[in-house]
Amino acid sequence: MTKGILGRKIGMTQLFSEDGDLIPVTVVQAEPNVVLQKRTIENDGYEAIQLGFADEKESQTNKAKKGHAAKANTSPKRYIREIRNANLGEYEVGQEISVEIFEAGEKVDVTGISKGKGFQGAIKRHNQQRGPMGHGSHYHRAPGSMGSIDAMRVFPGKKLPGHMGSEKITIQNLDIVSVDTERNLLLIKGNIPGAKKSFVKITSAIKAK
Repeated sequence: MTKGILGRKIGMTQLFSEDGDLIPVTVVQAEPNVVLQKRTIENDGYEAIQLGFADEKESQTNKAKKGHAAKANTSPKRYIREIRNANLGEYEVGQEISVEIFEAGEKVDVTGISKGKGFQGAIKRHNQQRGPMGHGSHYHRAPGSMGSIDAMRVFPGKKLPGHMGSEKITIQNLDIVSVDTERNLLLIKGNIPGAKKSFVKITSAIKAK
């Protein structure tokens, strides 16, 4: 069964193993999550638990959010996500979930929104090569050919300049190096999507061996 938690990316640091190897880690603060709702096959057609993380400002909430949160005896949450295929028998509405559900050495999948880069050219956005910068060349950082003459149009999917970043990204099979239950911190090996203070979802790795 899948288990998961919501958190906030704090930043990166490094640890040293017993052998003296340097391990880069990302610190995720996962304050206690609240189970807001349980999705069942009878009512919703699938099984999942709905988690809420980080209290929302009073000025940014509405009656619907307040009523939904009141069923779990909590305040409206700013970040709400569902964990599919969870063992519904282990959870109750209003229950708090902490980092204790994970252990060091477990593999997890981390989902977040990547850093926004704004409007970028084809070289930065798609890692394309540039033309020669000297010797009379008039082709430097342009996208290049749009396609063949016969089609007389640009096919969908052509890699062109445009908005880069701010996409939903999932990195799979990351290792949990350490779990700090006192400060509600997860230390995950490597980097994860998103800027500092951005929200992330951490779930059991679906492809872990």
